[in-house]
Amino acid sequence: MLIKMQVDNFIDELASDSPAPGGGSIAALSGAMGAGLVSMVTRLTMGKKGYEQVEPLMKETLAASEKIRAELTLLVDEDTQAFNQVMAAFKMPKQTQAEKSLRSDAIQTGFKHASRIPLTVADHCLDVLELALSIAGRANENAASDLGVASQMAYAGVEGAVMNVKINLPSIKDHPWSEKKKDKALAILKQAGNVQNQVAQEVKKIIG
Repeated sequence: MLIKMQVDNFIDELASDSPAPGGGSIAALSGAMGAGLVSMVTRLTMGKKGYEQVEPLMKETLAASEKIRAELTLLVDEDTQAFNQVMAAFKMPKQTQAEKSLRSDAIQTGFKHASRIPLTVADHCLDVLELALSIAGRANENAASDLGVASQMAYAGVEGAVMNVKINLPSIKDHPWSEKKKDKALAILKQAGNVQNQVAQEVKKIIG
């Protein structure tokens, strides 16, 4: 599993000529790291003098960010597995008409799955951004830059995931299905941009 690898080994694997892990897995990892930073900021706020009133908010945010972090971490591997599923489908035999039909169905199933995974990643990364916004300007000011980086990582996760949705959709013959997924992906991206800008403004108020 990718998530069990040492960081240097993971980066070496990423830099190799193997097409997976690729951008989709890194989008999920980016979001997971953003969620991790949100968790860190809440922990650096809880129990600190002057932040007693936001303690319940920090505890609630921590529980949510940890749940999302765990889900995004799993999606690092799931994205690579989805890609491998598509590649396996293309390698299926195609000598007879029956084989061709089975292969075609498997390819379509694979591409749909390979589109759903990054769409889920984008959705979770948006959740991370919204958590960051919920504590921006309320959390420990000494960790303001960390919260800014959290939002940047989460937004990068959204952008990267949406790219991976869009690159798979043209291969799907079910056009209504594709259009629906594309519309959802673009809506998530737009919302993420709005939230990211709000977080950035709150961070700038503190660090300039």
